[in-house]
Amino acid sequence: MTGKPLLLLDVDGPLNPFAAPGTRRPEGYRTHRMLPEGWVARHAPTPRHRVKPLRVWLNPAHGPELLSLPYELVWATTWMEEANTFIAPNIGLPELPYIRWTEVFGTDPDGLHWKTRDVVAWADGRPFVWVDDELGPQDAAWIEANHPGPAVALWVDPRYGLRDLHFDALREWAEEER
Repeated sequence: MTGKPLLLLDVDGPLNPFAAPGTRRPEGYRTHRMLPEGWVARHAPTPRHRVKPLRVWLNPAHGPELLSLPYELVWATTWMEEANTFIAPNIGLPELPYIRWTEVFGTDPDGLHWKTRDVVAWADGRPFVWVDDELGPQDAAWIEANHPGPAVALWVDPRYGLRDLHFDALREWAEEER
């Protein structure tokens, strides 16, 4: 562990702008066809050889940009450990720790995103920024009320993924927290 704040990274939305307008790959991104076990499991009982690979758009510039930030990077994605196999090498990231979810796609009794409680528990009081495309105001409010350290829930539009404005905000927040 370092003294740096945590940067908790979702894949689909922030790194893979899956909802990009049209069917054309966004500029700067490369198309990858992937068949992670998590994707295969979501299509059960379809046999693995019949599951259509997942189309993933990744920008190879994101890895070096993320590594240049003053954060400890952590996967906060349904890809969990598979992000190290499928995502990290394609954008130039090393193997990262990941959050193992209590229940993937579960329903929260308070209407929170299903990851929110696990994110706060995993951070264990450390400062963090959580980058995700499914965050709402209720998640930010709950984090503020239940996390003893500084924290930000940073929403990223899944049509565009991470952009300069997000990297600027991440740098600025880390600088303020020093």
